[in-house]
Amino acid sequence: MSLNKNAAETWAYHNSTKHPGMPPHYMDWQNQPLPFKLYTTLPPIEIPTGIVHSGLTAEKAILESAMAGGGECVPDLKTLGRLLFLSAGITKRSSYPGGEIYFRAAACTGALYHIDLYVVTMAIEGLEAGVYHFAPNDFSLRRLRNGDFRGYLARATGGEEAVSSAPMSIICTSTYWRNSWKYQSRAFRHTFWDNGTILANLLAAGRAYDIPARVVLGFVDVDVNRLLGLDTKREAAVSIVPIGRTATSSEEAAGDIEEVRYETSPLSREEVDYPAIIRIHEASSLSDPTEARDWRRASIASDPPKAEGRIYPLAIPREERTGSQYRTLEETIVKRGSTRVFTREPITFEQFSQMLYYSTRGVQSDFLTPPGSTLNDLYIIANDVAGIPKGAYYFRRQDLSLELLKEGDFREEAGYLGLAQELPRDANACVFFMADLETVLEKFGNRGYRAALLEAGIIMGRLYLAAYGQRLGASGLTFFDDEVTRFFSPHAEQKNAMLLVVLGKSVKRKAQ
Repeated sequence: MSLNKNAAETWAYHNSTKHPGMPPHYMDWQNQPLPFKLYTTLPPIEIPTGIVHSGLTAEKAILESAMAGGGECVPDLKTLGRLLFLSAGITKRSSYPGGEIYFRAAACTGALYHIDLYVVTMAIEGLEAGVYHFAPNDFSLRRLRNGDFRGYLARATGGEEAVSSAPMSIICTSTYWRNSWKYQSRAFRHTFWDNGTILANLLAAGRAYDIPARVVLGFVDVDVNRLLGLDTKREAAVSIVPIGRTATSSEEAAGDIEEVRYETSPLSREEVDYPAIIRIHEASSLSDPTEARDWRRASIASDPPKAEGRIYPLAIPREERTGSQYRTLEETIVKRGSTRVFTREPITFEQFSQMLYYSTRGVQSDFLTPPGSTLNDLYIIANDVAGIPKGAYYFRRQDLSLELLKEGDFREEAGYLGLAQELPRDANACVFFMADLETVLEKFGNRGYRAALLEAGIIMGRLYLAAYGQRLGASGLTFFDDEVTRFFSPHAEQKNAMLLVVLGKSVKRKAQ
């Protein structure tokens, strides 16, 4: 039996990394990992700087996809640089007596930035064919392999058409220790949350510049890791995003490739292993191109449950909203942060409706078929949204409406569910992502756990963009797993909490 089919591995990991239940942990600040992967022997290849503004609002960029239709699209190095900057670049730096703080384009748990980006490309204007690592610290590329390896990558995905026809693909990896230093074994969950926020930006940037982009999770892990020269006990590939389109598809390359390994700076004085992360990653890996191809054939389309509570249709304007109060995508990404204090001033139901609508119109990927399907349901605590009662809701995505499950002021409950923090208590709305893991694992195997977490992360990233695009605020949080299920039951019985994001008016909103 394929390792991916042994669902007991996912349940063992998921249950052992719930809150409460994680072991006590004390962070050693003298051993904090570097936020960058630094190759010590490879020369940098400078990426042209400067952003050409698309003029699209953040909402429009995250709503529409550039995947359908169109002819050949081959980005040059300057365009690739824009995509990398808007996805994972450093948007600003702040000095303090002990060093420097880096603010990045996408949110990350603990601001630990454990997701790295690599590029596999044909020869494009300004860049030779090869495999490259993107270094945000000096905004450069470092070449790991010389030559066109797109055919090798296409084979690793089992012939995924979007990869075969793309002039380049961006591969995202996670270096576990950069996140587990703070979050221990739960860092595997964060891998896909944090990759998701980067992908939300990348997909939106692709739309803004009319560049096709699609998320691919069906690939042979060992082959992709070998292509990048990764030490898989420390770092592993987690997603692939083919970028652009060529007139002819690259042929799948046969045979193995030689190993490459380059010296990098130590992340910290010492690293602590968390074997549970390695086990769940291996258990959710795909072993050969046939398995990768077959994995993509799974489907999870289902009918929405019958409504039993009062229904509140989303308030969606008929025309695109424009004006100084609505930021462009580029401005939104540069201004974005993670809210630390909410004002408790109400937001309108229209503002909340926009965030939900634009963030949930589907993700272009190889695991959400048919288009528009989802692995996550959204449950909401509305603390202060003018136009609807305070209470707990279920988002009826197909109907574009909210179903009231129970009415009441649940601020204190929201604070408790969000690991007894003030942010969910003070936010205007708390959005909980919940998945029927039993069904997901039956359809997709253990890799479905990755997919459910990643989809939640992408939608969270879009909620960030939709909130900050309206000059509001957002923050992703952790939670007490089983208590979330209990609170939303009986409607959410048999579902598992995947992620929490809180939305509202930031105290710093007027200064942004």
